[in-house]
Amino acid sequence: MTGFIDAIDKGAQGLVFGNSMFLPFRLDLLSIWAGKEMSFLSSPEVIVDLCEGNGEVAVREGASWTNIVLRRYRDLAREFGNGKGHVLLYAVEKANDLFVQEHRHYIRIVFSAHEKEISFELIDDPFQL
Repeated sequence: MTGFIDAIDKGAQGLVFGNSMFLPFRLDLLSIWAGKEMSFLSSPEVIVDLCEGNGEVAVREGASWTNIVLRRYRDLAREFGNGKGHVLLYAVEKANDLFVQEHRHYIRIVFSAHEKEISFELIDDPFQL
């Protein structure tokens, strides 16, 4: 199993079905940012309660993938695709020490127009999109 940094560097793609995203890697999530057209005037929703039963987010893992469901949204590609907004994951590679700042990364999820594929990019600053 490769980590998300290697997978993203190699151009791995995931899938989106409605409000469910399938990522081709595993990770330890710290928070999820979801926002329409991020700017100084509109701030993203930050979801930090990732516990089972929170009603907002469901997360499950397979041997080499992660599935994230954002229950507040019906169709992630339609709502965030074509530059309408962003979904960002703040995460750590599996088994890395989350208390070391260099191990924490922002992953931007890019939704294709009218497609089921999603791609990923590592970003330094979520406010510079």
